Amino acid sequence: MSSSDDDAPLIGSNGHFAGAAQSPEVISKEAEQPVGGTSRRNGRLNPGVSIRFGPAGDGDVEMKDVVKGRQVNKRKSQGKKSYAEPESSEDDKPLSKRRRTSGKQAASKPTDARSAQRLTNGTKVPEASKTAIGEDSDSSTPIETKLAKRKVKVEQQAEKEAKAVRKEAQASAKKTSKTAKSTKPVTNGVKKEVSEAKKKPTNAGAPVGKSSTKKASKPVKSEASTPAKKGKGKAAPVKEEIEEPEGDEGDEDEEYRWWEDPAKGDGTIKWTTLEHNGVVFPPPYESLPSDVKMKYNGTPVTLEPDAEEVAGFFGGMLNSTHNVENPTFQKNFFGDFIDIIKKTGGARDAKGNIIQIKEFAKCDFNPIFDYYEMKRLEKKALKGPEKQALKAEKDAVEAPYMHCMWDGRKQKVGNFRVEPPGLFRGRGEHPKTGKVKMRVEPEQITVNVGKGAPVPPPPEGHRWKEVKHDQEGTWLAMWQENINGNYKYVMLAANSDVKGQSDYKKFEKARELKKHIDRIRKDYQKGLKHELMVDRQRATAVYLIDKFALRAGNEKGEDEADTVGCCSLKFENVTLRPPNTVIFDFLGKDSIRFYDEVEVDPQVFKNLKIFKKAPKKEGDEIFDRLTTSALNKHLSNYMAGLTAKVFRTYNASYTFATLLRDMKPEGSVLEMVKAYNDANRKVAILCNHKRTVTAGHASQMEKLGDRIKGLHYQKWRVKQMMLDLEPSLKKKKGAKFFELDADLDQEWINEHQAFLIEEQQQKITKKFEKDNEKLVTDGEKEMKPKELEERLSVVEDMEKKFQKENKTGKVEAEGKGPTVEKFDNMITKFDQRIENMSLQAEDKENNKEVALGTSKINYIDPRLTVVFSKRFQVPIEKFFSKTLREKFDWAIKSVDEAWEF
Repeated sequence: MSSSDDDAPLIGSNGHFAGAAQSPEVISKEAEQPVGGTSRRNGRLNPGVSIRFGPAGDGDVEMKDVVKGRQVNKRKSQGKKSYAEPESSEDDKPLSKRRRTSGKQAASKPTDARSAQRLTNGTKVPEASKTAIGEDSDSSTPIETKLAKRKVKVEQQAEKEAKAVRKEAQASAKKTSKTAKSTKPVTNGVKKEVSEAKKKPTNAGAPVGKSSTKKASKPVKSEASTPAKKGKGKAAPVKEEIEEPEGDEGDEDEEYRWWEDPAKGDGTIKWTTLEHNGVVFPPPYESLPSDVKMKYNGTPVTLEPDAEEVAGFFGGMLNSTHNVENPTFQKNFFGDFIDIIKKTGGARDAKGNIIQIKEFAKCDFNPIFDYYEMKRLEKKALKGPEKQALKAEKDAVEAPYMHCMWDGRKQKVGNFRVEPPGLFRGRGEHPKTGKVKMRVEPEQITVNVGKGAPVPPPPEGHRWKEVKHDQEGTWLAMWQENINGNYKYVMLAANSDVKGQSDYKKFEKARELKKHIDRIRKDYQKGLKHELMVDRQRATAVYLIDKFALRAGNEKGEDEADTVGCCSLKFENVTLRPPNTVIFDFLGKDSIRFYDEVEVDPQVFKNLKIFKKAPKKEGDEIFDRLTTSALNKHLSNYMAGLTAKVFRTYNASYTFATLLRDMKPEGSVLEMVKAYNDANRKVAILCNHKRTVTAGHASQMEKLGDRIKGLHYQKWRVKQMMLDLEPSLKKKKGAKFFELDADLDQEWINEHQAFLIEEQQQKITKKFEKDNEKLVTDGEKEMKPKELEERLSVVEDMEKKFQKENKTGKVEAEGKGPTVEKFDNMITKFDQRIENMSLQAEDKENNKEVALGTSKINYIDPRLTVVFSKRFQVPIEKFFSKTLREKFDWAIKSVDEAWEF
């Protein structure tokens, strides 16, 4: 394509380039002809569940390792920046905690979850309990096939419930209307008495259909529909009179149950007063010692501090091979590194001569890595008191920034630290991985405080970019990073009132969708055959979003990663395999590869074939007459604030709620936790929350299998001790009772004994070091190395004992006052531990391909987990970590076991 303006493609009215092949406005009768084979079900179950891990068919399509095809540039958004808080993120995990999936891993042949019935080392997985998914744990039937019928039932139940809820709401509205008419009007237009329902705060945990007040099914006008002032880019703020809750506001220890406060609506103004102390900047760069330098072609190179710091970014992470050996990472880093070297005056040798650095392969960063590795080991080797002193010093510096005063209440701040400079890593196959993240200066940062509140002082010699008083935003500070041009915000912590309200609104919106889902599904099923292309594309997109949890997708700028969603799917991202299988392969959110094979409704298969019809080719969009904004605008006609991403939350929460009604788990706490995980796994599969098996799964299962075998070995030793005390037991209990398990051969026993000896040695050594640290802290003298030698004599005795047992085949009774009864009790305990660990192993194996954390944290309403916890007396700690308990504090305190989604 020529770069001249005359040759540039024109942008059509729908926001897509007019130069690209486009679908016709009206679908012709010829296109409506039946597609070969798509009218039949071909013996399969109802579509709607991923078949990616099901049995491979003869016609499987070989997929390429990475998504290819030319980039179709889209129009950049020209809208003004908004400082209002973005909606609660669907992925609250920090990047460092998120799952990483390599393209190579994703491209490898999928593992069949059903075929792995044994642990890696050969130990058989115990038979599934009553709570396990499917009829038989060893069945070869794919779990997706088993759950397909259940998905249909869940959808049918949702349709019935939606109608019932709307009918109840209409009846309630009629009753309210009659009451209002019968009430004698007051001359000044104000009622003399306020009803008790309005006086009492609405319980956030009240089940749908049981609340004293009902929302009408007619959608209320959303905030987005508020007309904007002329000449301004954002809507006029809506001022609300907020009734203050009773009680002493000055008492910071008093719990504020915001979820029970009806005054806290969805108004534009987020706060009245706001004070904070700004942000914490990373420490300045410390130059490397004069004898530590990178080498170029074997020659030590002297760099200016800025360039040396960038060299240190790469040199410090040489042990992260999946990054530093990535060609894209290397190319991006080296390009930025060369630019910085040039800007700072170049590189020189020991004599001051200029060295031209041109080839990455000739750069040697090992001296820098060795230096930083030595520093890391020194830090790790610090003793307890020294570590505590450093931590106390750091906490003292950061203490003023950890909290802010928000409307007079002390709130915890989340990410108050400015990101340090470094190399951008990204996720998945991000095209900018390896680029240099520049140091953020105060002059780039905008702070947000209340009018009249003291402005936090910037570091000495610096100033802030701007000071704002944006009451519509929930951010405290913001800046723009240099890699993708994204804005970074300092927000309140996950357990703060504001963040909690954001999550609460997200799940309440999903509960509201419950009332309208039947109408939406009926309409899009009807729209699948609409003669207008735009309507048919929209119906097909909603079908895919609802059934397969595809993200809607947004338009990207030409310099951004080529990530797509449903509305921005390209020709090459969708492969059709008759009779009705669709294969998706594209880079999704955060450049993570999305690959899935799904069975769709025959009409949807036909539509996708029409949308891909020539002259469309690679690079052209499938849904070329649909945009995300148009799709969300259409959805808002059903319900105020409804967007495509609400379907993911609704489907996960409603499915789990349906499973929860039928659950009657019994047994130990561990068995009930497994029952919860089984239900969560069903949700993850039905809602297509799949993941690639992690690289370390096999080794983790092997270790777990070894631990189970180790318990079997310990149990056998105890049985031998019983025989040592009472040889006649062999006749009473039978010789089989005392036999060694078949998979515990002598070679494995020798390895296990060596492991036990080493483990015991490490325990004793660590205990000795810890005791010494305590003595020093208390001002006493350290123990001498001789004490450690005496303690380690136990290990020598253990080694001699194992050698004797292997030689004689007999185990002498050990312990204080050994008796057969004591050993019998020990065997019972070993059996219990083996059962528990086997359950854990089975659970881990079943979950290897399912993203349970994603479902539990982001999509299943946390109140449902609380209901399970309370209904079956399982401690909430079994499901939510300390961080999550703080994040979902509102859910834990707002519902009882009778609450329903």
